[in-house]
Amino acid sequence: MHILCLGGGPAGLYFSLLMKLQDPAIQVTVVERNRPFDTFGWGVVLSDQTLANLQAADPASAKLIGDAFNHWDDVEMFFKSTAVRSGGHGFCGIGRKRLLNILQDRCLELGVDLVFETDVSDDQAIAVQYDADIVIASDGLNSRIRSRYAATYQPDVELRNCRFVWLGTHKTFDAFTFAFEQTEHGWFAAHAYPFDATTSTFIVETPEAVWKAHGLDQMSQQDGIAFCERLFAQYLDGNPLMNNATHVRGSAIWIRFPRVVCGRWVHHETIQGKRVPIVLMGDAAHTAHFSIGSGTKLALEDAIELALCFAAHPETDDALQAYEALRSVEVLKIQNAARNSTEWFENVERYSGLEAEQFFYSMMTRSQRISHENLRVRDAAWLQNYEQWLAEKAPTLFTSNNALPSGGATAPAVGQSQSRSPGLKDEAPSEGGPEQAENERESATSAKFRSVPPMLLPLKVRSLTLKNRIVVSPMATYSAVDGVPQDFHLVHLGARALGGAALVLVEMTSPEPEGRITPACTGLWNDEQMLAFKRIADFVHASGTGAKIGLQLGHSGPKGSTQVGWESPDEPLPAGNWPLLAASEVTYGPTNQVPQAMTHGDMQRLKDKFVLSTRRAVEAGFDWLELHCAHGYLLSSFITPLTNQRSDDYGGSLENRCRYPLEVFRAMRDIWPAHLPMSVRISAHDWAPGGNTDDDAVQIARLFKAAGCDVIDVSSGQTTRDAKPVYGRMYQTPFADRIRNEVGIQTMAVGAISEADQVNSIIAAGRADLCAIARPHLADPAWTLHEAAKLQSRQVNWPLPYLSGRDQLYREVFKQKEAFAQVGGAQAAVK
Repeated sequence: MHILCLGGGPAGLYFSLLMKLQDPAIQVTVVERNRPFDTFGWGVVLSDQTLANLQAADPASAKLIGDAFNHWDDVEMFFKSTAVRSGGHGFCGIGRKRLLNILQDRCLELGVDLVFETDVSDDQAIAVQYDADIVIASDGLNSRIRSRYAATYQPDVELRNCRFVWLGTHKTFDAFTFAFEQTEHGWFAAHAYPFDATTSTFIVETPEAVWKAHGLDQMSQQDGIAFCERLFAQYLDGNPLMNNATHVRGSAIWIRFPRVVCGRWVHHETIQGKRVPIVLMGDAAHTAHFSIGSGTKLALEDAIELALCFAAHPETDDALQAYEALRSVEVLKIQNAARNSTEWFENVERYSGLEAEQFFYSMMTRSQRISHENLRVRDAAWLQNYEQWLAEKAPTLFTSNNALPSGGATAPAVGQSQSRSPGLKDEAPSEGGPEQAENERESATSAKFRSVPPMLLPLKVRSLTLKNRIVVSPMATYSAVDGVPQDFHLVHLGARALGGAALVLVEMTSPEPEGRITPACTGLWNDEQMLAFKRIADFVHASGTGAKIGLQLGHSGPKGSTQVGWESPDEPLPAGNWPLLAASEVTYGPTNQVPQAMTHGDMQRLKDKFVLSTRRAVEAGFDWLELHCAHGYLLSSFITPLTNQRSDDYGGSLENRCRYPLEVFRAMRDIWPAHLPMSVRISAHDWAPGGNTDDDAVQIARLFKAAGCDVIDVSSGQTTRDAKPVYGRMYQTPFADRIRNEVGIQTMAVGAISEADQVNSIIAAGRADLCAIARPHLADPAWTLHEAAKLQSRQVNWPLPYLSGRDQLYREVFKQKEAFAQVGGAQAAVK
């Protein structure tokens, strides 16, 4: 077999040496257009985990790479004259040239043929020249091969919104350093890290609009670099910034990061009668933004995986299919994290109103791959102190890009880096008894200074104080009779009120019979229904847990008159269907009824019914009221352009499309007690061409905020059957984050949030103020109590009759943690 690698970067070189290790008889040739010692980057960063992968694949080259690495553990950030630092992160930096030279030497040692200064313009011609059986397209970001066979590879190349320049400096940083500087036009960010004893990488990035506003697009290389030196002078200690891309003219050294995703990674071409696979690898197949430092990591891991697949599968086609299947999934995970990280740096202005401590936490968790408890593993002291800071600041933390609130923490001068947040005072441990697992775990801190998990911090909205940040999301249970809640609802909602959540939201409840999703959904159009709800609200208030109860009012619109969830959800009833209303005569799906477009008379009549239901919600004793304007239901059908085809004042522009939902909201707000909160659930993205996006969601939130809304409950999708959501952990949270920090309104995150660690990360970073937990609460009414027990936190109220069960649970969880730690320690000792 003859393997031909086109491109002598980390991917091509590492795959070549691994294949020679696997079978010395294989002929491997690497063709590279540059000279052996040419390179146009500076340093690259790898994690300790990537080093371990290299050690397993080839110990010889891993040792050379490891010996050449510059290791550090800390991340330090400078923001608005404040420095924040934490440790335990485990980074390694190496010069790109040094890395390539190590891999080149190892290839030569193993018998790989290296051909330099050969620019390949025709992959098929060179495949003939070398009689290649397999071609590896490791020809980089601007891959000619990927372009040539685009019909097969299906590349999607997206240029991101920031301009960045990759520079070097002889200022040697002792941490992965992020510096943020604000100018009259906007924010610049520097990413700096050491990669040898005398040199650091220094990347500067800024949104393109800011870049142009400063005239950097018109500057020469020298002037642009001098601008960066002046802007970041306080971090460079007099050291100049260096550029090794002198072959690039003028401002072209500033580029926009291209995010590359390929639908397929393998193309087959018949070359002189031979079927030759042409396989993408490294940047030719994918890219991940430099802010998570994964480009070289992905390239090396591509090489490792393909070599392993060849070892496991004798047939070449089977090996290549396995490679594409395995790597495409793993790369997608990294690219999703990189997308989150990229968007964070593109929108520094969005977070500039945060105090430095929370800004740092937000930056550290921006990708959603690093969680709250992961930070605890890395630097427990820093996180504990941050939790204490957050608990002290939580009542006054702001939600918009405003000035630092009065009483804000005093910021140390730049250069006086605080390696920890404000420290805990040395005091004796609190009294609690030997049986309390909490006291066995915690260090000697008093109850006053004991850190509280962010999910358990209280929140005040208007005059209502929620005891923590957990909401039982409104979920249809299809168990009402003629709209009247039954004993099931008392048990269902009551159990979750006992289970530790701060707010229990009743499922979407209609103001009229025709507004129900199914015949088994709840309603609030008569006093019988009101009294049944009052019975439930009274139980919640009398439970002694401090839980609050809220009602979600909504009308099903074009998605009404359907079967219950465990039959055929969203499908019409077999018989007895009622007529539907919507903004326009647009059906939700091919099997659903065509709704009637609402007349102005219909709109007034229904608004009056929402008002009557609001009055009954007050009588029933609800603490919170939410208006459902999402998921394709009636009010949502006005907001999304996919279903609103009106030509009157209620159609067309976004402001017009929101007009009727806002009229309904204002009418309800006028009746709802002024001291109690109201929220609105929206679909922040339609996930379909021509639909609303998160840009529209920001404007929608602004309109509802102006109308008196207190909290935006941020969901997405379900407005059309054609929606194609991009699912993943906490996949809707970025929408809540953007609305909260751009609009300056409190938000509720919902969707694929399933554990306390995720909630803690969301709240601590300021991405949302509340987390609505849905399906996990269906499986576990006491989700909040059980998650708190996993954290060994006592900052949660258990119902008094359950206290003995609480104590046993905490002891058992503590024992499990201890046993797990002992097993982990033993495994580490063996290694």
